Amino acid sequence: MRIIAIKKLRDFWNNPNYRNSEQPLRAWYSEVKKATWKKPSDIKSKYKNASFLAKNRVVFNIKGNDYRLVVAIKYEFQIVYIRFIGTHKQYDNINAGDI
Repeated sequence: MRIIAIKKLRDFWNNPNYRNSEQPLRAWYSEVKKATWKKPSDIKSKYKNASFLAKNRVVFNIKGNDYRLVVAIKYEFQIVYIRFIGTHKQYDNINAGDI
């Protein structure tokens, strides 16, 4: 998969408040970059706790549920767009289906 907006992840893990997110986010990035997802079940087979929303949005729990990562996926083009990364509290304040 091609991942768009890796800068959002870097900016997040470089924030002193979220330094402990760097290794889990790098691991997620590395795994997804090598993946070939054609449909949601391809994701679910690897990420059992992933949540699927409207508009091909997927929510991943990062670092044992400390953080939430929301992506939009264009399966036909093999592209993952980073839409949001934040804490559960920050996630509760967004509409993940619309970002």
